[in-house]
Amino acid sequence: LARRTHAQVVALQSSISAVADCPKPVLAAIHGWCIGGGVDLASACDIRLCSADAVFSVRETRMAMVADLGSLQRLPDLVAYGYLAELAFTGKDIDADRAEKMGLVNKVLPDRESALAAALSMAAEISANSPLAVQGAKAVLAEARRSRIEGGLRFVATWNAGRLHSDDLSEAVAAFFERRPPTFSGS
Repeated sequence: LARRTHAQVVALQSSISAVADCPKPVLAAIHGWCIGGGVDLASACDIRLCSADAVFSVRETRMAMVADLGSLQRLPDLVAYGYLAELAFTGKDIDADRAEKMGLVNKVLPDRESALAAALSMAAEISANSPLAVQGAKAVLAEARRSRIEGGLRFVATWNAGRLHSDDLSEAVAAFFERRPPTFSGS
């Protein structure tokens, strides 16, 4: 069971890593809730813009899990350790303004349409430059962090494979569906 879980986690990690590994710049226009896997996907993008109604959360610890698709490996390049530790340990929600202050997003726009328009405008600005130079800049930036991220992804896949079948995870799921706070046992 642990091997199958490990393989499933690695496959999911690969889907998020494909975004980060795209040789062209990837821009995200985020609006509404960006939780768990949404933060994983956003952290794989090169530039993140969001609407004022965006809410971000690395909620896995509230579900008795460790975030395993890349946010804990990629976010250290975006936010200071203390902010990341706060997000990962508490699982609390943060609003768009706090996300911008932390460095999680580049810019907050008034609404969804403005965020999308700003992303498209920035994409046009990027595309006006030499494609080889832009791709080269992305490759150099990516290489500087590649081995750290790959090692971190391998580690968390192994960690979670051995712990995703815990009593705490079962309790977290039951508490969620029963709309009550979980009572964790540490097992």
